[in-house]
Amino acid sequence: MVKKYILAGCLLTSIFTSCSNEKEVNPFLISQGNVGKLNTDTQLKDLDSVFSGDSIVKKAVENGFSKSNEVTIYDKEGNELLLLDPVKEFDSTSTIGNIQIKDKRFKTGKGLGLESTFKDISTNYKISRIENTLRTAVIFLDEINTYVTIDKEYIKGDARYNTDIPIEPSQIPDEAKIKHFWIGWK
Repeated sequence: MVKKYILAGCLLTSIFTSCSNEKEVNPFLISQGNVGKLNTDTQLKDLDSVFSGDSIVKKAVENGFSKSNEVTIYDKEGNELLLLDPVKEFDSTSTIGNIQIKDKRFKTGKGLGLESTFKDISTNYKISRIENTLRTAVIFLDEINTYVTIDKEYIKGDARYNTDIPIEPSQIPDEAKIKHFWIGWK
């Protein structure tokens, strides 16, 4: 009989210890496969429980050639946090394909966020590639499934005016600010 009480006590102690060791998720940390409370397995139908204290706005967007459904997450104060784009359009079981970071509180473990500069990028991450678009330089950081844009007003040389010329990291000044910040899970 004493053995049963000891066994029950050990079991309860184990349960309480494991529950207290669970780490609370930082709601603004961007890491490999996670953006705050979201992860690569989060389905659209789960958003109501993941963001139970926040507002979720779902809307269909038509751009002339195709339709898509975007989901915007707002906090309790009405600040826009995230813009989500599902992998499969109009499917509640779809996971999230792309996330646009809209709030400056979201940051990587190395401090990269919307208020960061090119120096923060080049110091802390390996740049996978840079694409030259009409108005921005798109910088890909494959190690964290991220791409950021920098306005071409910062770009030095002819690549600023010609999308056919590749942009080299040396053409982007350290103080160039991030314009948009995306996580790509597709």
